[in-house]
Amino acid sequence: MSLGDDHGYRGDTGGRGDDDFGGTGQTRTRLPGAADTDAYGAPRRQPRGSRSLIAVVGVIVLLIAAIAFANRGGDDSDSPAGAKPGGADPTAATGVKPVKGKSGGIPTGYARDEQGAQSAAANYAVALGSDGMFAPASRREIVRTVHDPAVTDTLLKSLDKAYSAGFLKTVGLDEDGTAPTGFTFVSRTIPVGTSVTEQKGDTVTVEVWCTGLIGLAGESSVNPVTENWFTLTQKLTWVDDDWKIVSSTQKEGPTPVYGDNRASTSDEIASAVAGYGGFTYAR
Repeated sequence: MSLGDDHGYRGDTGGRGDDDFGGTGQTRTRLPGAADTDAYGAPRRQPRGSRSLIAVVGVIVLLIAAIAFANRGGDDSDSPAGAKPGGADPTAATGVKPVKGKSGGIPTGYARDEQGAQSAAANYAVALGSDGMFAPASRREIVRTVHDPAVTDTLLKSLDKAYSAGFLKTVGLDEDGTAPTGFTFVSRTIPVGTSVTEQKGDTVTVEVWCTGLIGLAGESSVNPVTENWFTLTQKLTWVDDDWKIVSSTQKEGPTPVYGDNRASTSDEIASAVAGYGGFTYAR
């Protein structure tokens, strides 16, 4: 599958378009000068020109979604308890503990029902969108934890080729997937909501609407941390007493209108990434 624009992270770093401002019908004119620099002091890139290497990084972070595995069809046996296709439901406590434990820091041991499948899909999206995917050892652990064992070996071979030393160098990382001294590599996926779109036997398809952060935080970074929106569709199957990914696809959006928040400095972004941990997601 190509690493085209239809596979995920937006590379746009500019705000909303100049034609509409806050829905008032007014127009906004960008004046030359200080406003033409980005948050890290570098010249502001053209809106569409920002679909550069950092956009490719965003795709690679979730390259797992582009794996061309043949879909494994579920049988027509008994459905997982309570599982049925349906729209989005409010996230609320159900009285049932969403997960039983963790494997390599990833929540595992989900309930064999629709809510369990949604919780698994959300948490797996977080893991697959993390900076751990850029280091060989942690990448293998993540992939083996969240995928059906039947697909992991082929998948890991594809990913090892994708995360080559040459590719890591082009995005500013060292050969081992770490950021150079003085920089903080940021790669986070934050699920906004989940929805079951199909269920057949012990196979459930879940869509996860996500926002993400991707980039290098540092004073001289040419790829500052940007925000992205995408929807990850995961086909999950019940195997080894848990939900595991069989195959995935990814598409851009839905993307909200950008606000007028002041862009933070690279130091603020790096401090936030180091100081704020992630969450375990559950229905």
